[in-house]
Amino acid sequence: MFLSSKASKLRIKEAENARRNRQEIVKALADGQITRRDLFKWGLFTTGGLLLWKHGLNPFVRSAYAAVPTGFPRSPLFGVQAFTQPMPRFDVLPRRLNPFDPAVLNPTPTKEANTTQQPLNPALEGVTPGDTGPIEGRPPGPIWAHQKFDTIPPQIAVEVSTEGAKVNTVYNPQVPSNLNSGIDPTQGFHPRFHPGLPDQGSLALWTFNGTLPPKLLVGKYGEGILFRHRNKLPFDIRQNGGFGIHTLSTHEHNGHHGAENDGFTGAFFYPGQFYDYHYPIVLAGLNSINTGATDARAGSPNGSGGITKVPGDWKETMSTHWFHDHMFSFTAQNVYKGDAGMFNIYSALDRGNEAINDGVNLRLPSGTAKDFGNLDYDVNLMLADKAWDANGQLHFDIFNTESGFVADVMTVNLVYRPFFEVERRKYRFRILNGAVSRFFKISLSDASPMIQIANDGNLLPSPVTITQTDQLGIAERYDIVIDFSRYSIGQTVSMVNLLQHEDGTLPSQTLSLSAALSGSSTDPCVGRFLEFRVVRDPAQPDVSQVPAVMIPNPDLSAIPVARTRTFVFGDGATQTTNDPVTSFRGPWGIGTDGGSVLDADFGRISAAPRFGTREIWNLVNDGGGWDHPVHIHFEEGQILKRNGSASNVPAWEQGRKDVYRLRPDGSVTLTMQFRDFGGMFMEHCHNTLHEDNAMLLRWEIDDGGTPFLRPLPTPIPTPQGVRFQAPTQLNNI
Repeated sequence: MFLSSKASKLRIKEAENARRNRQEIVKALADGQITRRDLFKWGLFTTGGLLLWKHGLNPFVRSAYAAVPTGFPRSPLFGVQAFTQPMPRFDVLPRRLNPFDPAVLNPTPTKEANTTQQPLNPALEGVTPGDTGPIEGRPPGPIWAHQKFDTIPPQIAVEVSTEGAKVNTVYNPQVPSNLNSGIDPTQGFHPRFHPGLPDQGSLALWTFNGTLPPKLLVGKYGEGILFRHRNKLPFDIRQNGGFGIHTLSTHEHNGHHGAENDGFTGAFFYPGQFYDYHYPIVLAGLNSINTGATDARAGSPNGSGGITKVPGDWKETMSTHWFHDHMFSFTAQNVYKGDAGMFNIYSALDRGNEAINDGVNLRLPSGTAKDFGNLDYDVNLMLADKAWDANGQLHFDIFNTESGFVADVMTVNLVYRPFFEVERRKYRFRILNGAVSRFFKISLSDASPMIQIANDGNLLPSPVTITQTDQLGIAERYDIVIDFSRYSIGQTVSMVNLLQHEDGTLPSQTLSLSAALSGSSTDPCVGRFLEFRVVRDPAQPDVSQVPAVMIPNPDLSAIPVARTRTFVFGDGATQTTNDPVTSFRGPWGIGTDGGSVLDADFGRISAAPRFGTREIWNLVNDGGGWDHPVHIHFEEGQILKRNGSASNVPAWEQGRKDVYRLRPDGSVTLTMQFRDFGGMFMEHCHNTLHEDNAMLLRWEIDDGGTPFLRPLPTPIPTPQGVRFQAPTQLNNI
């Protein structure tokens, strides 16, 4: 993807010219000045979505100066060296009690969308002076009302915005400076990837609250959160720094709650509006299992060392989520610009206090000072590759529709190749692949063991000792424990990426540890990316544990399978609709139950499982030249087979999951239930360039009783309000 650091000045100039020309087209597309149809008509795009190999536009044409593809210019580092800055912990979002107090949230939350009118800014698309629109972007009416809002009302308010980059003057990692590699949170935290690199401009970087480090949401079972998200992006759609769009839809991945809070790709909202998401934080099966809340394993920290019991299946307890933008056709661009955070969920089992020994708490590495949610030794890591232009501002290329976009600079928690100081004891690392197309495979630089305790949001039935992780697909989360007591003070050890990419279709090869450390890879993101520095013994003994048994899978053997479905993920997709808002055309698509592979249309229903049932879904990759990490919203699944055999499922995939890497020419057979909530959800490839172009479908649970209809009407947001239209649907959904 990127030029060698030894490339000639002529070749770099040529590649920079191609990038600049492409960025002009990207900006025109984002501004709405041209459409993809225009690109087809002008002969710049093929109907399959590929940018034609035209010199001066495509940086992979045969060079005018040499008989090899040119590639992109490398991101300038301005003399910065790796491992010369500390890695910041996530910035913990403030939690406030009583969301219904106007002093906490104003206006106060409502069950149905708040349709109070406000004057609209004429810079918004489709707005003329004097127009008004609702203050909340959530679709109005009972179908999009918060489910279980009356019976499980939110108790905590968290208010955030998405806005352009600015200095963070209120950074709160919730650990002392000596546990955050010496970072002083009272000093302004600048929006840059290294102190030696330029600050990102307010149009280049869009983040939650407009600041770095990334944000951490903290919650616990039985204590619902009202997550108010304000859109403070520019009103003018053209003010985007060359890519990204100013409409938003926030997906809490993979929350068990109603679809109105899921971040449906077509339920987006505009600058000047807010959207209230209600995260009840409940155990799946709350209406059918342990309904009397008598099992302490189905519980939550009570604030004083005890347990508050909650209904539901304790075997459905989740721990590590994340949240990100899910705007239709713009997910990759908006996430790449910074609109992503992580969400730690605490429970009686995974309490975040390693000292409480009550027979339920698993006592995983965390800390002891607070009743729950100690972060001292529980560390969130967001891995993402980035690229920037000659001025140091974020660069993104949307033309890699067939493969995906992989960049040339490795970041952890949105800083360039940092170091992190550790004590001689066990740490838990919650690792998120927050890239848009890149996969990772992680080893320690001395090949010493790590213990994997979770996959996606879920603790495994039993821990798995590994020396390198499996491939970590986009949006997957691996929780691992590293015991630094085996090192001496003053020693260092690093996390190493073993996985080489040539483009975004799939990794080209796994390198040996020695090859990855040698610096010989053509992929700049291979090699060491996070250096651990062992600086001291712990002040208190390490009482944390990694128990041999954690959370077994729910036993579904007694629940009949209502239906088996097959979804084929492939290229060469066709589009059967032509709605300018809900449909999109691209090279990718999904075929359902033997039907054609179709491009995305969020107004089309491809599946409608019956409420309260269990199904088996087969996910099939129809090609060997690419991989697809497939995400199914709302429900956790259990992998039954890989490539038709249960024996192909490795130990670290034998827990519950929500992202399923299909592997080239591969297939995954999984089972899951559909219960507790309803509405419209999504299934898509989480290589977000594939998702945006157009490997996404809508499925829904619409027969669970009032207020749901079968089928559900499709929301069509505008600044003046959301209208609805009848959906299309496949046969025999």
